[in-house]
Amino acid sequence: MAAEMVFYDGDCGLCHRSVRFLLEADRDGRCFRFAPIQGETFREAVDAGLRGELPDSLIVLTERGSLLTRSDATIHLLRRLSNPWRALGVLLALVPRPLRDVGYDFVARIRRRLFATPQDQCPAPSPGTRARFDP
Repeated sequence: MAAEMVFYDGDCGLCHRSVRFLLEADRDGRCFRFAPIQGETFREAVDAGLRGELPDSLIVLTERGSLLTRSDATIHLLRRLSNPWRALGVLLALVPRPLRDVGYDFVARIRRRLFATPQDQCPAPSPGTRARFDP
């Protein structure tokens, strides 16, 4: 399996925490690479007409070229990790998408009130993980 691109909101504290979680869970870097949705990698990878329709949270560009958003992206990320995260992804996939997305949208709406805005667009990667980030 190739490393898939995870685009995240560089201005969101929850997104930064999510990236740090994924870095920790994917220690060898086989699953994910990262880039902010405000960056050039996102602009180059995603068509301009489509960018305006996407949420400003986590977006996954799969190895097959599909873009996943909202709860589908979250489930996909979890299922690429080892257990117990993979099992959690499998369980969440059993919940109907409209119901999952209601929960995702609720958290997305209040995330800026719950998590401080980060100082920069990169979640301060360690020297060992810095190579997994694109601009």
